[in-house]
Formats: sequence, structure tokens, C-alpha cells
Amino acid sequence: MEVALKIGLIALLSYLLGSIPTAIIVSKKFFGFDIRTKGSGNMGSTNAFRILGWKWGLFVQIADILKGYLAVVLIAGYLGEGLIFPNSTMFEHITLLKLLAGISAVSGHIWSVFAGFKGGKGVNTAAGMLIGLAPYDVLIAFSLFAITVIFSGYISLGSIMAAFSIPSSMIVRYNIFGADIPGYSVLIYFALALMVLVVYTHRANIKRLLDGSENKFSKLQLIKWKKKNSEQS
Repeated sequence: MEVALKIGLIALLSYLLGSIPTAIIVSKKFFGFDIRTKGSGNMGSTNAFRILGWKWGLFVQIADILKGYLAVVLIAGYLGEGLIFPNSTMFEHITLLKLLAGISAVSGHIWSVFAGFKGGKGVNTAAGMLIGLAPYDVLIAFSLFAITVIFSGYISLGSIMAAFSIPSSMIVRYNIFGADIPGYSVLIYFALALMVLVVYTHRANIKRLLDGSENKFSKLQLIKWKKKNSEQS
């Protein structure tokens, strides 16, 4: 019974941590309005950058990343230390608990209990969780994100590309280069599920990207492409 309570507590605390609506708190406390009433209406860091400026946008982004990281490292790492429960899988107990904490935190960010069960897209919180689980793959994802934004100016496209890169880099590093990735056999499926979740939460962005109406951060697009004159032969 005590084990079940601890597992439930890990999930609950991680969900509540992920539910903290950072952008809403910042916008109301320092700007006097609810960020959900402006821009895209989203409480994620992308809308925070657009509406609150880069300094507060960066603050929101770091805070949202920390939610996922602390859920995995602090909540699951502390409460799950030495916790043994029925486990028919081949995976370590602590790995499963960290995954539970991470998923709960991401769910909290997407469906925040403090914001009417609505929230952001979960990319930053998921990144924080993965930093605690697979830091090298997150570094690769961040590099691809940065390159995509520099060339396109689209944060949403960068987020989607980063989500695709994490399971891809895991597969390549583990199966081709023989990298030792603790809990790989469960992490790879989790990374694939997370990729699907990110694509799902960005479905509106994907539609706007396809029809050319997606918001672009022109200042972040450091490399701009010149349009060819259609009249030139």
C-alpha cells in the first residue's frame, strides 16, 4: 500500500509541478493581463516571446523546461529511490518512475489544473524531462531546433523537427554507434510517443505552415533566402 501511495504521489506532484502556468503568472503579475487573451492565446514560451518580449519569454521557457527536469530528477529521483514494485518488464524500477514523473509533468503543462485544464504544447517541459533522461539526444534536438529557426524563423517547425530528432538520434546512436543509453528499450518507445504528442499539439501550426499563414520570428531568422524572380528564365 505504501508503495502504491508513493507512486501515486510521484505522479500527482509531477502533474501539479507541470501544471504551474508560468506565462499566465508572469503576464498577470508584471503586465496586468492574461497572456491567453493575446497573440495565439497559448500559454507557452513561443507566445510569451511574442507578447512579453525575449527576456520574459526566455524566463518562461527556462521555467517550463525546469518543470520537466525537476519532476524527473527531484520528485522521481527522491521519492522513487529504492522503491520496489511489481515489475514484469526488463527495465529498472527508477527508469519507469522517472518516465511516469516526466509524462505526468508534460500532461500537467498541456492540461493544467490551474488553467481550466488547458495549457501549452508541452515541448519545453518534455525537453526538460528528456534532459534528465537522455541529455545527449536533447543536445542534438536543440541543435536541430536552432538550425531550423535560424533558417526558417518558425519556432513551431523547429519544435516539430526537434521532436522527430530525439527518437531518430537514439536509434542511430544505439544501433549504429553502439552508444550505451540506459533504459533504451523503453526510452525509445517513449520518445516515439512523445514525438506523436508534440505533432498532435502542433496540428494547428502544421496547418498554418502548409498554407503559409504561420507566425514567423523574423528576428530569429538569421539566414534569409532570396526569392527568385519568377519572370527570370
